[in-house]
Amino acid sequence: MSIFNIFDVAGSGMSAQSTRLNVTASNMANASTVASSADTVYRARQPIFEAAMQQASHQQQSVPVLIAGIVESDKPMMAEYNPNHPLADGDGYIYKPNVNVVEEMANMISATRSYQANVQLASAAKDMAQQTLRLGKG
Repeated sequence: MSIFNIFDVAGSGMSAQSTRLNVTASNMANASTVASSADTVYRARQPIFEAAMQQASHQQQSVPVLIAGIVESDKPMMAEYNPNHPLADGDGYIYKPNVNVVEEMANMISATRSYQANVQLASAAKDMAQQTLRLGKG
């Protein structure tokens, strides 16, 4: 495996975790919003990752991460009876997103740690490449 493949994999991992962090931040930012119908309320989103196996050959053992898409959660929305709210529907209900802030915090911690692990991998590969070049000088 080439040293450059390590940078490709680490870079794709950092990009994937960065997307995960952005989606999580969006979920948390919209966690307390309300809407007048279940159809218009914000729905929690999650990125879907896949390994780029079609790019891997028998000689190439590294497989970068790709973002297959971002999907909305199918968990039910929370309906709250609040007839005095300006966004209440005809029955007096407002609708809140299906965002679980505790789960989102856990996602954020996990994504941050994964991002840091990829940064450390890239840094270690860079250090090894520099040491290899120093060996060639001597």
